[in-house]
Amino acid sequence: MSWFPVAIIAQIILGTSAVFDKMLLKRSIFNPAAYTFWLGVLGLFAVFLLPFGVFALSVMTIGVALIAGALFLLAMLFLFLSLHKTEASKSLLLIGGITPITTLLIGSFFPDGSLALADIIGFVFLVLGGFALFLLDKKEIRGNVALLACASAVCFGLSNTLTKQVFSQSSFAAGFFWVKIGGVLFVLSFLLFPALRRTIFSAVHRDNTQHHAFYVFNRGYAAIGSILVNVAIFLAHPALVEATQSIKYAVIFIASWFLLSEHFKGRVLIGKLIAIAFIGGGFVWLAGADIARNIPVDRGRPIVWGATFSQKFSRELGLNWKENFTAFMDELKPRVVRLVAYWDDIEKEQGTFDFSETDWLVDKAAQSSTRVVFALGMKAPRWPECHIPQWAKTLNAEKREEALRAYIEKVVERYRANNNTIALWQVENEPYLAFGDCPERGTRFLEQEVALVKSLDPSRSILTTDGGEFGLWYTAAGKGDAFGTTMYRKVYPKVIGPRFGVVEYPLAPSFFRFKEKVVRRILGDWEKPFMVIELQAEPWGPKHISQFTDAETDEIFSPEYLTETIEYAKETGFDEYYLWGAEWWYWKKLKGDERYWNIAKELFVQNE
Repeated sequence: MSWFPVAIIAQIILGTSAVFDKMLLKRSIFNPAAYTFWLGVLGLFAVFLLPFGVFALSVMTIGVALIAGALFLLAMLFLFLSLHKTEASKSLLLIGGITPITTLLIGSFFPDGSLALADIIGFVFLVLGGFALFLLDKKEIRGNVALLACASAVCFGLSNTLTKQVFSQSSFAAGFFWVKIGGVLFVLSFLLFPALRRTIFSAVHRDNTQHHAFYVFNRGYAAIGSILVNVAIFLAHPALVEATQSIKYAVIFIASWFLLSEHFKGRVLIGKLIAIAFIGGGFVWLAGADIARNIPVDRGRPIVWGATFSQKFSRELGLNWKENFTAFMDELKPRVVRLVAYWDDIEKEQGTFDFSETDWLVDKAAQSSTRVVFALGMKAPRWPECHIPQWAKTLNAEKREEALRAYIEKVVERYRANNNTIALWQVENEPYLAFGDCPERGTRFLEQEVALVKSLDPSRSILTTDGGEFGLWYTAAGKGDAFGTTMYRKVYPKVIGPRFGVVEYPLAPSFFRFKEKVVRRILGDWEKPFMVIELQAEPWGPKHISQFTDAETDEIFSPEYLTETIEYAKETGFDEYYLWGAEWWYWKKLKGDERYWNIAKELFVQNE
């Protein structure tokens, strides 16, 4: 069950109920203490939960629940006192802005009290939007009201956190029962004080039947909201649930305007509308994160593991690329491999084609019965991304495109007969991602190249690719028969890297699941194969990978982190993954560090 829609409905209910509270208090039905008392007494309805095993808890858990319930009613008392002294919108905005923060801070002292970064982003949007609404309100708030609001927020934070701890040790019914009983016991203590006792019962006698009916209705209405809030806390982090209070701001803003004559004009009105829009952005973010988390992952699905191999990069590491690839195929035994037909290696001179390297690679893959994804085009794996022959760099764009098509034609014609080896043609590599030393190209070049390959080899599917983190996906995915994304977790950005060093993307696996579903929805295609064509399995830092010391390597991308990345990838829900770093694993192996090589070896065994 998802917490987010539950929390939204709850906050809409509680927002309107708060306005009703203000209307009742404004008419002096009860003073705040009396109002709190009767609110707490209504908690006796929790006795209907007795048949659901509410006593199957430890004494400690029951004690914590009682304290949580008492703190909740104390928070409500402070809230009602503040409502009695100031405008509804002003007081509730202050309490609603502080409560999520206090809940988060207090929760951080308990196990599992921190938030995922994706949730923190949405949380910040909501809280900042709430505070913006508060600050935009020009009505003054007196010091004693501010203290009451802060006290209410702290008590709510304590109550929310303790309630979550209770729920972690009990069923919802049992935890909810004892929390409500804690509130009942707290307000019954009011009767021990003669002055409060007189206030409570004299207030009842002063009010008319109509007001009593309105009060009973509002308390029953608010009770529904309270139950739903507790359900949401049972399902999610209480700070996130409290952050959703911001939906009350819109409700209070509108209701206070029409029901309480609290009017806003000019810049204040515009500012409040902008702040509400800001809050809306937070809700959209959290809704997306919630949807993403709830996209199911078949953890028992068969996964195909493979890798990219670049003879060019193997040479760059000072390796014998044939020995490198032989060891890779014979020892690791991948079921799939991505090979690259580098334009600048195959056609060093215009019109003269040398396929000796790719022939050898394809033949070796065929001997091992390994399927090949064959990448071709101007932009291909490994830096500088665009591998253009020197002679082609001197041509104008039109002539270079013509030469590129001629090279593509030669590659496809040479290898299309390898029916049992070539599985896919990859046309260009991340063509829509602005990364690498590449010339500007038109928007239709990929379509033209895909059409060319299709005309030459209609029997095979075309793979198109895009960057996983910043690529939009749908443009590239719409051009081919299959789609491949990159998946990097630790990178060295050119702009901020010199100041901040290696940066880890704050993205959960659910980000990729959600992105895939959105793109499929846009394309209207639920059958197209989606895969991870580059899964980071080597470090990325401020210098060449061969220059890292062992200590630097372990700090940036340790073997343990590689294992964690593989587990992370599994949770993204794809069925086929190509690791990035096979040449480097071998280079490390020759230097006496076989850890990365052995991790890959163990992983590829799953293909057998």
